Amino acid sequence: MQTLILVKHSLPEIDPSVPANEWVLSCEGRRRARILGVRLDRYNPDRIFSSTEPKATETAKIAAGNLNVPVEVDEGLHEHERVNVGFLEKQRFEQSIRQFYEQPDDPVFGEETADNAHDRFSRAVHKLTDRYPKENVAVVTHGTVLSLFVSRIADLEPFALWKKLGLPSWIVLSRPGIDIVEICPGIGDEESIGGA
Repeated sequence: MQTLILVKHSLPEIDPSVPANEWVLSCEGRRRARILGVRLDRYNPDRIFSSTEPKATETAKIAAGNLNVPVEVDEGLHEHERVNVGFLEKQRFEQSIRQFYEQPDDPVFGEETADNAHDRFSRAVHKLTDRYPKENVAVVTHGTVLSLFVSRIADLEPFALWKKLGLPSWIVLSRPGIDIVEICPGIGDEESIGGA
């Protein structure tokens, strides 16, 4: 059995004056990405693909350094497109995400509907898994599209899944029949690389 490992990027440095799709990892985010590399080793990824966004590419490169596997960036793996939305406080942001999932064919949050984001992300993921059918593929991406993709495969409630996923977190899916093998909701603050 081959696997598809979908990874939500590590903890970014939040800067309200910079669009979220340009955020980089914080010091803590880099530390967690190193732990992520240790944790992903048990799934034997043969290659890692990443979204174009800096917080995802950094996560992928740091994790791949521990795993000694190649990293490639793919255009279709980016977060739900919402660059026209400024920084929102937590409660308003979560309300917007919930509305995004509840009204999937309406552009209620950003420029891309949930249906459009799912179609784009799903095409990108299937392109990679079709290209590497005999390999374990890891994809470092973002919480909104990851939750959207997995919730539709596994008939889960997308907002509840989104809320569960930490920074970083990962979901392991079997291939070729896509089924959930494991959901790892995140790496806690108390963990260290030695304890991973």
